[in-house]
Amino acid sequence: MIAFIDDHREAHGVEPICKVLPIAPSTYHAHAAKRADSGKLSARARRDADLQIEIKRVWDANFQVYGVRKVWRQLQREAIAAPRCQVARLMKRLGLSGAVRGKTVKTTQSDKSTPSPLDRVNRQFRAPAPNALWLSDFT
Repeated sequence: MIAFIDDHREAHGVEPICKVLPIAPSTYHAHAAKRADSGKLSARARRDADLQIEIKRVWDANFQVYGVRKVWRQLQREAIAAPRCQVARLMKRLGLSGAVRGKTVKTTQSDKSTPSPLDRVNRQFRAPAPNALWLSDFT
């Protein structure tokens, strides 16, 4: 919503857009102030921003194969205190993941050349009376 307001604030203004959207104008202005001045961020947000830099550095330094556990251990070795759950949350936010060994298992190999069964109910799944329509799914 904040991005939408940013895009259309010149044409319509902040308050009229906020009247239509379920957001208070003060919420938008507080968010904009935090983006402009990082000193107004909460302590957790500031800590997350600093830790994200360290996590990305450790992940890159280890050929982008370290997962949460190894990044967390490396941060501990470097005397950077961070709980493992916080490292996991920030790695997920950054889109970082460790290397996964082995191949993915494909359980279904469908043959597109075989005909599919007909749809005998024509996607109408409501029966007019009990025992008038029976369906099954064997997937």
